[in-house]
Amino acid sequence: MSEQGEWSEPEAAASAVSAAVTPADAADAARLVAFGLQPKLQPARDQEYAELLRRYREDPPFARLADAVAAGLGLVVLEVSPRAGMAVTAAEDSVFAVRMGDYARRTAADSGDRFLHGLAHLAVAAMAFPRPEDLADDGYIGRVTVNGVDAFVRQACRRLEERADEQGMNTDPATDAPGLEAAWRIWVRRSATGATKDARRLAGSTTGIVGKAAAFLTDSGFLQRTGDDNGGTYRTTARYQLQVRDMAGSAAMAELLELGVVPVTDGTASLMPAEDTEDLELVADAGLPFHS
Repeated sequence: MSEQGEWSEPEAAASAVSAAVTPADAADAARLVAFGLQPKLQPARDQEYAELLRRYREDPPFARLADAVAAGLGLVVLEVSPRAGMAVTAAEDSVFAVRMGDYARRTAADSGDRFLHGLAHLAVAAMAFPRPEDLADDGYIGRVTVNGVDAFVRQACRRLEERADEQGMNTDPATDAPGLEAAWRIWVRRSATGATKDARRLAGSTTGIVGKAAAFLTDSGFLQRTGDDNGGTYRTTARYQLQVRDMAGSAAMAELLELGVVPVTDGTASLMPAEDTEDLELVADAGLPFHS
C-alpha cells in the first residue's frame, strides 16, 4: 500500500495542477504570446505586458501554459525577460514564418535580387555582432549603417574574388560551391546607389537593398533607427541579439565572418582598409528572420 501511496501523490498533484488551469489562465497565456508577436512593444511601457511577464517568471504552471500556446502556434520562445519581453521566432512550419522568397517578391521581380536581399540580411547580422562575445553579452548594442554594410559586403567580395583567383576558380561557380562564392559575382556588378533625377537611391541598388533590409528589421523590432547619416544609422535591440544567436551557427554567417573583414578591438566594428579602394567609401562603425 505504501508503494501505491508514493506513486499516487505526484499523480494527484499533477491532476490538481491541471485542474487549476482555468480559461482565464489560458486567455492570459495567449495574451502574453500576442504581446510577444508585437516586437516593437516594450514591456516597460505597457503595464499589462509587464505583469504577464512577471507572472511567467514567478508562476511555473503559467509559464508552461504560455510555452504550450506558443508551441501550438509554431513559435519558438527565445527568451522571456523585462529587456526582451516575450521574444519569439517562428518555426519553419509556422503560419507566422516569413519566407525569403515572399520578402524578395515584395521588393523586386528579379530572381537574382532574392539572393542579394538574403546576403544583405546576413551582412547586417555579421556587422552588428562580429564576435561571439558580443552575442553572449546581454548589454552589448551593435550599430550599423546602410553605407557601411554595403561597403562591408563589397570588401568581402574582394576577399572572395582573391580567394577564387588563388584557387584557380575565378569562373562561374559550380553548383556545390559555397553560397558566398556566388554572391560576390552578383553584388559587385550591381550599382551601389543607382541614379534618379532627384538623387534618390534606386531600390535595386545595393544600398537600396540594404536599406530595405534595415527598414524591415526596424519594423520587426530588431533594429532602431538613430539617424540619417551614411544612408541611415541603426542600433540593435535585445530581440535582434536573440535572433542572431539563434542563427549564429549557420554556415553562411560563419563563412562571412571568417573572411576577416571586420576586425574588432573595443566592441566597435570597423572596416579594414583595402588596397585600390578609390571606388568605395569605407565607413567606420559600419541574422535572419527568414526561412528558405
